[in-house]
Amino acid sequence: MTAQDKLGRRSSHANRVGWPKPMLLGLALALALAAPAGTSFAQTPAAPPTAEQPATPGPAESPSGAHGQPVPTQPPAAQPAPAPVVTAALPHDLSPWGMFMAADIVVKAVMVGLVFASLVTWTIWLAKALELMGAKAKARRAANRLEEADSLEAAAEAIATGWTRRGTVAELVQIARDETRRSVELSDDGIKERVAIALSRLEARAGRAMARGTGLLATIGSTAPFVGLFGTVWGIMNSFIGISQSKTTNLAVVAPGIAEALLATAIGLVAAIPAVIIYNVFARAISGYRAVLSDASGEVLRHLSRDLERARRAAQRPGRPLHAVPPLMSAE
Repeated sequence: MTAQDKLGRRSSHANRVGWPKPMLLGLALALALAAPAGTSFAQTPAAPPTAEQPATPGPAESPSGAHGQPVPTQPPAAQPAPAPVVTAALPHDLSPWGMFMAADIVVKAVMVGLVFASLVTWTIWLAKALELMGAKAKARRAANRLEEADSLEAAAEAIATGWTRRGTVAELVQIARDETRRSVELSDDGIKERVAIALSRLEARAGRAMARGTGLLATIGSTAPFVGLFGTVWGIMNSFIGISQSKTTNLAVVAPGIAEALLATAIGLVAAIPAVIIYNVFARAISGYRAVLSDASGEVLRHLSRDLERARRAAQRPGRPLHAVPPLMSAE
């Protein structure tokens, strides 16, 4: 019961008793002074808890056990730590040399073979290019001298001077002179036929000699991609075996093996593409060289036919035997 209620009850009791008003006022003042200092007639509502200061439950609100004792609250459950991601470390050196050193022995053997084939290709290109260039220039120069001469003997003398004295065209001229010397007192048609056969054989032999080595270029150009593909298949097979052993599908586990396998294919293409291109270039160049030799052979047959005609007319004169070979056509 509050002090105000008590004061009201006493005032009503004093009124019934008949106390004077000054006494009533004094009694009310004494009761007011006797009230505790912290007592207030109006209770102020508690401020709501803020976000920074959480509200704590009072004694009535705190949970209690069977005997009225507070029950300790359970701490919040700790969140499980995320599982660590397993990543395979890539090799530090992914350069071509590093991948070669880390490759399987079979892939290494394939790469070494392809590099050797590429080295052979460029060696053949250098040697055959110099040989073909010199032979073609010499044949053209000799063919020009052969065309400028008036007879086979004069052409032989012109070709024998200078750096054209050793070459296929000089051999063509010498074959025609030798066959004419052997065919003394034989028919002109037989001499020309035998000389034509000898010249064609010499042309074929010179063409085969010039084409020697280009067949290896064709072999390298046709087989190098498949050899590189074999290395690629072997490397990818090892990569899948690594997947089954590591029991993970992470790409970092198989990336080095796949890179090594693809390097074998790249080296195979590097060896094959230049070989095919160089082979085609040499095939056209050798065809041109054989065309120059064919022109020279035709020019030799022209000179031979002209000389035989001169010899036949000279033999028809009195005192000269038929089909006699003039001194100009005799072999030295």
